[in-house]
Amino acid sequence: PVELVTVPALGPEWQRSELKDMTRAGKREKANDRRRDTWKAWNRGETGLCGRWFTKRALAVFVFIVCCIIGIVLAITVPRVPSVSPLSTFLSQQSGSWNDSIPTAFSRAPANFSFPAYAGLQISTSANVIPLTFSSLSVQVWDGTTNMQIGTGAYGHLTIPAKAFYQLQLPLNISYVAGNDTDPTWVDWYSACKNPALYPSGQSRPGVNVLLYIDMAIRGLPGTYKATAQVADAGCPFELPTSAA
Repeated sequence: PVELVTVPALGPEWQRSELKDMTRAGKREKANDRRRDTWKAWNRGETGLCGRWFTKRALAVFVFIVCCIIGIVLAITVPRVPSVSPLSTFLSQQSGSWNDSIPTAFSRAPANFSFPAYAGLQISTSANVIPLTFSSLSVQVWDGTTNMQIGTGAYGHLTIPAKAFYQLQLPLNISYVAGNDTDPTWVDWYSACKNPALYPSGQSRPGVNVLLYIDMAIRGLPGTYKATAQVADAGCPFELPTSAA
């Protein structure tokens, strides 16, 4: 007897392209082709990044809305540098520890003077939407006539409401040393602070030209920002005794 064995029919032979698709390099190449086709379809507006979502047009609208929101937030939160102007009463003295810490003195030999004072300033925050915060304020005081520095001042942390005209009394340390009592700066301030009784009847004390250079460190802005305040006829904030003639 003869045993018959069933032999399966031979299938078609594997093509070279099919063998390549089974390799890792082939699979990577097919994935790259799919991504390239998807990008071309998205660029033509035929599909989105997430199925039908985030088409090219929708993404452009989304980016535009995000940029508008960022611009609005920055317009609200970024502080603006305020403007500074002197008050009508520019120099004054006030009772307190600052006034007591600095001696008031005018001397002819050696020629010098020193006294505490407060500079009246108005700070405008009309361009700010949120409160404005100063990390510090520093001031140099100059005689605007003789162009000599005669003092300094400083103020620490300060927060000012938005859309306001804030009035600040900034403490100053007025101190100047001259070569002699004919120094123009010494003469100007001595004349302005001299007792009114020593002037002829009806004559008022002369004013002085005061110039402030202000450096402002503003929270939220890099560096420091400068401002100036000048009064051409500021009155001396105190009166010397008649014995100081």
